[in-house]
Order: sequence, then structure tokens, then C-alpha cells
Amino acid sequence: MQYLLMIYDEEKAWAKLPADVRAKLSQDYAEFTREIVKSGHFRAGAQLKPVSTATTVREQGGKRLTTDGPFAETKEQFGGYYLVECQDLDEALSLAERIPSVRVGGAVEVRPLVPTSPGANLPPAR
Repeated sequence: MQYLLMIYDEEKAWAKLPADVRAKLSQDYAEFTREIVKSGHFRAGAQLKPVSTATTVREQGGKRLTTDGPFAETKEQFGGYYLVECQDLDEALSLAERIPSVRVGGAVEVRPLVPTSPGANLPPAR
């Protein structure tokens, strides 16, 4: 089963960390990524640009409405993710607890994906 490990950090707190601590965390992230690639769990992953680069899309009165910034004001911001293949939730949780952000006040939300097959639920081609 696939799980999305969503990483949440407080951007302002992260920016205030000493440079050597941020460098060590970056090394820890690289090592964690190498480990889950080697173990076969890794399917995809990426770091997101700062929340200040976000644009939120809504519909209002049948028209697209866009606003600068994230969907919601929160203390922690969604900063990146790993898509992993695991046998069960316990295995996904054991990976999530190893993500470096957890050690510096961040959080990782673990959520299973709804299985789909390629092309499933797509409208017919025109």
C-alpha cells in the first residue's frame, strides 16, 4: 500500500536555526532519502518552495478566484513529502518517525492513498 508522508515545519523557526544545524538536517534528509530508496520504500518525494510562493484556487459565483498564499493560516506549513510503499500503517509510521523534521519540532502526517489503476476514473478521450 502507498502512503503519503506529509512534512510540516514552522518556516520561521526553521529559518532561525543555526546554519550548522540546518546543514546537519539537510545531510540527515539526504541520508534518509538514500536509505528508503535502497530499502525499496521510496516512490517519490520533493521539498516545496516557501509558503509565500503558494497560490490558492477556489470557485466563487462560477468563476475562478485565486489568492496569494496557502489555503489556511497555520502555525506549521506543508513543506515537502515522501510517497512510500509499505506493507501496512505500522511500517509507514516507522519511516515517518525517522524524518529529520520530527526531531526539531516538525510533524509528519501519514495518510494512505486510495489505490487506483492507470487510467481509472478518467473521462473518455475526445
